[in-house]
Amino acid sequence: MLCLQFLVNKKTIMMSKKIFTIFIITSFHLLSLNIYAKEKADVIVAKNGSGNYTTIQAAINSAPAGLNKSFIILIKNGTYNEKIYIEKNFITLVGENKDSTKIIFSELRRNWLVDHPGNDWGSAVVNVGNTVTDLTVANLTVYNNYGSTHTGEEKPNDHQFAIRGGGDRVIIINCNIKADGGDTLSLWNSTAGKYYHAFCNFEGWVDFVCPRGWCYITDSKFFGHNLSASIWHDGSNDPDQKFVIRNSYFDGVENFPLGRNHRDGQFYLVDCNFSKNMANQPIYRPPTSPAPFKWGERYYYSNCHREGGNYKWFEDNLITAPHSPNQKEITAKWTFASRWDPEANLQSILPLAFFPSPKDEAKNVSSKNIKLTWIPGRNVISHILYFGTTLSESTKKKITINNINLSKLKKNTTYYWRVDEVTEVDTIKGQVWKFTTDNY
Repeated sequence: MLCLQFLVNKKTIMMSKKIFTIFIITSFHLLSLNIYAKEKADVIVAKNGSGNYTTIQAAINSAPAGLNKSFIILIKNGTYNEKIYIEKNFITLVGENKDSTKIIFSELRRNWLVDHPGNDWGSAVVNVGNTVTDLTVANLTVYNNYGSTHTGEEKPNDHQFAIRGGGDRVIIINCNIKADGGDTLSLWNSTAGKYYHAFCNFEGWVDFVCPRGWCYITDSKFFGHNLSASIWHDGSNDPDQKFVIRNSYFDGVENFPLGRNHRDGQFYLVDCNFSKNMANQPIYRPPTSPAPFKWGERYYYSNCHREGGNYKWFEDNLITAPHSPNQKEITAKWTFASRWDPEANLQSILPLAFFPSPKDEAKNVSSKNIKLTWIPGRNVISHILYFGTTLSESTKKKITINNINLSKLKKNTTYYWRVDEVTEVDTIKGQVWKFTTDNY
């Protein structure tokens, strides 16, 4: 009888332990879900195991086949030392924080080709399949750090891709794209590739931003570490292909040159500023160019300035461009010949408000009637708008839509505004933007 009672008690204890264990696991799972309960991403990557996956590649692999809308993968803060391979359409990778969500890998193209002759697939940190469409990368850092981790080697700053591949309708927003060598950002669908990048920092060595096809970049910063070229373009498959850069800033080592193109290309730089370190060297065709240009040298500028004084070669010359476009015509939609208008359909993927209109630091904005608009944060339920010649608690207004009409502003006056995004779990402070009204 005593033996039987002992067995019963032992069995009861074991069952209790199982129930307790299940309770702990279930409670942890529910807690994990509750942390992200209001998150609109499809899946979450977190190194500490609190998300759906601990690696980015596993999250990409989980995306269903045949997608026709964005599959949003939220990547929590951390350093992810992995190569990424993207072969599915409509993938969106969005970091928790631009500077704290990092994808870092060390790979030199020259070394890769020794073991994979003639095949660049896999030579980058982020590898984009040739037929991929509608890829978005946002709010994170991609860094190929081979050069800084192999300083004792010969030519450690040779070509090393951060992002490389083909693709079409590829968007990069609010990212740091960096490499310790050349060809940092290499999207090379030379027949149909259309690429849109905004609010990014690009850094690298020779030709570190080098698209083929059509590319539009706005509100970004470039930093070059070489004396060959910062930007490069291949537009040799269609006379309409072009590389447009608006409202951006170029800096680099002393005497860094702006750009070059080995094949036919077409450059438009509008409202750009150059540091005093930029060399007095126009965009040029290098001696290694494989053939004469079919359509001539096509380098167009409008309202560009250099700290310390301008060079004659970037004087305004839009009138000499095909169809003589004016500044206002040169938009993303115009760049892609109306086949794609990414700015008309930007997703709410960042955690904070972004893409303000009027643009940050805009000049000559109408003082009579103006409409403030922005792309809302991903999980927003309402907005707190601050607006005025100064910002304070007295200038804030809570609204539920992402626009507001203003009228009768002071002439020739600088106004500041900020949008804080209210979610169900937090309030995310926005950036301060400004514009100056006209004098009419």
